[in-house]
Amino acid sequence: MPRDIRELKDDPQAYADELRKRWTGLLSYRYIGRNHGSMNTGPADDTVTLRRDMRNTAGGLLVAPLSISAPEGNVGSDLVTVPNPVVHCCQILDDARDVKRIEVVDSEVLHSGTRMGYSRSKIVDADDHSRVIAFTEGQGVRIGTPPEGLRKMDEDRLEIADSPDLPPLWQAFGAFLREDGHWVLPPLSAELASPDAALHIGPQHVLLETAANALAAELTGDDRLQMRTWHVMFLARGKTGPFRVDGEAFHGGAGRTGVRLTLHDEGAGDRRITSASAILEHLA
Repeated sequence: MPRDIRELKDDPQAYADELRKRWTGLLSYRYIGRNHGSMNTGPADDTVTLRRDMRNTAGGLLVAPLSISAPEGNVGSDLVTVPNPVVHCCQILDDARDVKRIEVVDSEVLHSGTRMGYSRSKIVDADDHSRVIAFTEGQGVRIGTPPEGLRKMDEDRLEIADSPDLPPLWQAFGAFLREDGHWVLPPLSAELASPDAALHIGPQHVLLETAANALAAELTGDDRLQMRTWHVMFLARGKTGPFRVDGEAFHGGAGRTGVRLTLHDEGAGDRRITSASAILEHLA
């Protein structure tokens, strides 16, 4: 099992070595292609190149790549604090079927308290900033303080070429549909864990969105779905796994379907660790 980096806070060199190992090994941002200038050396780059595995069956954008690209809840980078997400919201205005790259802009900290932080950002077409794709906002909490003197790290990019042979995101992140009908992530591994040894937000967004789409399609018999509103509350840290999604879909008006989801840590007494709700639009 991954080790909680906070256990190394009294050994600055060991902490720095472990953070480098964990940050460069974390799959979420590397697989999506999101560079974080607050953590990585080199020129600032807030763009993400879109691939077909980031799109739904109708050609629109999945919400997980957006939520991973702009997680919000900013309380500071891992170089100055040990952050933990509390609430995340993403609202999609434009399904961006013909957009090649997105860019995170207007990132702003709305309030930063002793422990809690609130922030928001806007996601636009990187080649046309007047075209707004989505809004994101979130709340986070500081759960630890690292030793001083940590430095930015060289980015360890994954070069993933767009191709019809790309696996779906859920498969790349290790999720699967279990025989009992539940979408599941396997027990916690280092590449899916945050430095504090908890299930990272990236695989959670991917797993939960996959389950939401499946439940909505099963209820309506229509898989041409576009996520419009995505709201997630992180209730507790996922420490063990396997991680199972329970959910239910509901008919809405005007071509909409709603889904409510709960993520459980089966290895920790079936503890509820995340709650999510989604509103999806059925496309013609």
